[in-house]
This record gives sequence, structure tokens and C-alpha cells, in this order.
Amino acid sequence: MSCLPIPSQPVSAEPLPGYDPFASMLHTVIAGEIREMRDKLEVLSMVLVCDEHFAASYIEQLQTFDYLIQHAEECVNLLERIAGGEDSLSAIGHVRLGAVQDRLRLALKGS
Repeated sequence: MSCLPIPSQPVSAEPLPGYDPFASMLHTVIAGEIREMRDKLEVLSMVLVCDEHFAASYIEQLQTFDYLIQHAEECVNLLERIAGGEDSLSAIGHVRLGAVQDRLRLALKGS
């Protein structure tokens, strides 16, 4: 058995530069928060759609609910993929809303 010397100074418990030990957990928690918002939007939109007069009068605005629900779902999926260890560029490639994917890619380019 070989013995390693014990350092005279305690080893630093500081994370490596650029490494955030809480990032994965935070991504997961934020994904859960966005999922909750998405679920509430979905319930609200269903209540509004059930009112025939309202639905007929505001069909375009109700389509915005659908977009917001889809957008939230894509953000949740992206955060969960990154939290699971997938690199950002690959994770963005799975985003199904083209405009969202374009904005995310543009943001990573620093533009």
C-alpha cells in the first residue's frame, strides 16, 4: 500500500472556474416552474374556449395561448436536456419551434 502525503494546507473546496455545481439542479427546478405556468395557461385557455361567444370573438388571441403553451413546453424540454448533461448546442437542436431555436442559437453566438 502506498501512502500519499497529506498537504499542509487544506485543499480548496472552491469550484473550478466556469463550473457551477448547482446549475443542473437549478435548470431542473426552473423547468418545473415553467411546466407549472404552462399547465395553468392550458387550464385557463380551456375555460375560455368553452365560452362559445368568447372563443368566436377572440380566436386569434386564443391561438396565442396555444403558442405560449408550446413555447413553455419547448423551454422545459430544453432545460431538462441540459440538466441531464446534454450540451447546449445539441439540446437547442431538439427545439421544435423554429423561431425559438433561431433566437437561442443567435444568443449563443453573442449577437
